Amino acid sequence: MGLQETVDSVANIFTTKKHGYSAIPEDGQTRNERLSADQRAQGRRFLKFAMLGVGVTILLMFTMSWGSASPQRCEWTGNCTDTSPHLWGQYSPVFSVPSEISPDVPEGCEVTFALILSRHGARDPTASKSELYRALVERIQSSVTHYSVGFEFLQDFKYSLGSDQLTGFGVQQMTDSGEAFYERYKNLGRDEEPFVRAAGSQRVVESATNFTKGFYAARGKGGNGAEDEVLVLPEEKGFNNTLNHGTCTAFERGPASEVRQKMQAVWKSIWVPPIAARLNHFLPGANLTLDETIYMMDLCPFHTVATPHAATRSPFCNLFTKDEWRSYDYFMSLDKWYGYGQGNPLGPTQGVGWVNELIARLTGKGVQDGTSTNSTLDGGEETFPLGRKLYADFSHDNLMASVHAAMGLYNHTKDLPTGRKVAPGDAGGFSAAWTVPFAARMYVEKMRCEGEEQQELVRVIVNDRVVKLEGCEGDEEGRCEVGKFVESLSFAKSGGRWDACFT
Repeated sequence: MGLQETVDSVANIFTTKKHGYSAIPEDGQTRNERLSADQRAQGRRFLKFAMLGVGVTILLMFTMSWGSASPQRCEWTGNCTDTSPHLWGQYSPVFSVPSEISPDVPEGCEVTFALILSRHGARDPTASKSELYRALVERIQSSVTHYSVGFEFLQDFKYSLGSDQLTGFGVQQMTDSGEAFYERYKNLGRDEEPFVRAAGSQRVVESATNFTKGFYAARGKGGNGAEDEVLVLPEEKGFNNTLNHGTCTAFERGPASEVRQKMQAVWKSIWVPPIAARLNHFLPGANLTLDETIYMMDLCPFHTVATPHAATRSPFCNLFTKDEWRSYDYFMSLDKWYGYGQGNPLGPTQGVGWVNELIARLTGKGVQDGTSTNSTLDGGEETFPLGRKLYADFSHDNLMASVHAAMGLYNHTKDLPTGRKVAPGDAGGFSAAWTVPFAARMYVEKMRCEGEEQQELVRVIVNDRVVKLEGCEGDEEGRCEVGKFVESLSFAKSGGRWDACFT
């Protein structure tokens, strides 16, 4: 309705004529009485016109105020350009997480041992998800009757993502990671080759090999063939593998496997419906479900990391506000916390084997474990050497979340609520994006410092954030004496509830 039509409608409210007959004066009614009645009628007409004037004035003021103070919101026109890739959950490219303690090696200290546990680089969606995304795009294009402003790109959008493999950007991430590892620990890396292992997925193996290429390129000389030597741990069923979960039956198929979906479902019912309603309004005929609405958001990071250097932001990103991305990131954090972390009764258990291998590497003593370790590999000098100064392991986000939990890195984080979102800074530094993004890295380093030459200290850094080690009398630099740190890993040393995997 236009402004003039609105004004006319308001006027009609006050001025509509009554189509009836005038009353016949009663017998004996005087002229003065009739005049008084006419004056009262004129007064009523004046009051009507006065009310009309006030109504029109209010309407004009409201219209002018709304027009100047309420510009179209970005999510109505697909123009939300302040999207942060740090809010894409585990699909975020790795970034330097804010740290209360400087991740630089403290002055007067020298690193004597360094290990990296890394997630693979940015990838295409998994095969099952890629098919769901493709089908969604095709259905939208076959059923939507009108594409609103900002949504037009969907009409001709070509879904071209593959499945499971590293993108070009993901390859570069891992090369950069290898270079960064060398630059940080060059006092060790000049003459020392890292011992490298990888879980058996192709994207993980390729991540490991690209890491080594970056490491040796930064060093300026090869490793006498070591850059091609990656010990691959198969992800086949029944093969004990500390870089991939899969051998704990109760975790894979029991009640523990359902915890994350239940927790996520509560939060999903709160934050997704308004977004789904908006998308369905601007894409009439789409009839998107709550899950499909989340798929629309998934396409933002996946489409972006598929571009060179992840430099071209996907148009899907612009359909959602920054606060909606915060809700999305929290949804992913619930997945990691209740699926593989402290929020799952068997989540930390999946990382126990790797933690016991870490203890062996830190102490130079053989692996003591009865969980997911492979005794044949861990008992051999060629497949599990001790006494090395540099180690590099490559895995998946879910396994890394379990390792963090088994180490107790986020023991002081309360269980994440499902009825509201909590920022990472208020969750003890935990979120999917802060802990397990694409190319995530955890450094475990030992060091000696001036005045304490007889005492080695250990420190843990997750994506450039120093994690305060509070279970072993950590100092102001977040470090613990090695012996006390090993003692603090009692959950892993005691088997980490592995017996519950088969009950």
